[in-house]
Amino acid sequence: MTPPVSSDPPMPPADRVAVAIATFFGAGYFPVGPGTAGSVAAVLIYWFLLSGIGPSAYLGLVAIVVVLGIWSATRTERIWGHDAGRIVIDEVAGQLLTLAVLSGTPGPERAVGTIFGLLLFRVFDIWKPFPIRRLERLRSGTGVMADDLGAGALAMLVLWLIGPLTRALAAGLANP
Repeated sequence: MTPPVSSDPPMPPADRVAVAIATFFGAGYFPVGPGTAGSVAAVLIYWFLLSGIGPSAYLGLVAIVVVLGIWSATRTERIWGHDAGRIVIDEVAGQLLTLAVLSGTPGPERAVGTIFGLLLFRVFDIWKPFPIRRLERLRSGTGVMADDLGAGALAMLVLWLIGPLTRALAAGLANP
């Protein structure tokens, strides 16, 4: 069987790297809710790889994701257009920012906090309350990333404020 022939010119290597990062290595191709798929991928990375590192290292890694996200989203927008749905590195960065408040939190509380963090981030990312929606107006990859970082910061604040609730729920689950 002959593979289909594409009329698109081959993508330069830098564009391929940018697309891989912007789609968070394929999460952005999820057919339904690619932004949520990006957030869930970030939660899995957080849970299995990042939840045990200290706050400074964690925030340093989030900063690296932001810088790579701005670069990759800017470059990928030239291919797909402004803030294409397949670009989910912004959700990854916003979700990771949300979860920064849980750094050093014990297991059961971290588990409950992670679930609340995912829900809060998705609500604020979709709703985009003032002034978060205005951040989308920034140019290129900066605008793509900024509104999700705003949603992540707001979700992190709310997650911190409801900390006593997450601790109580975790205690109730750990000691039924």
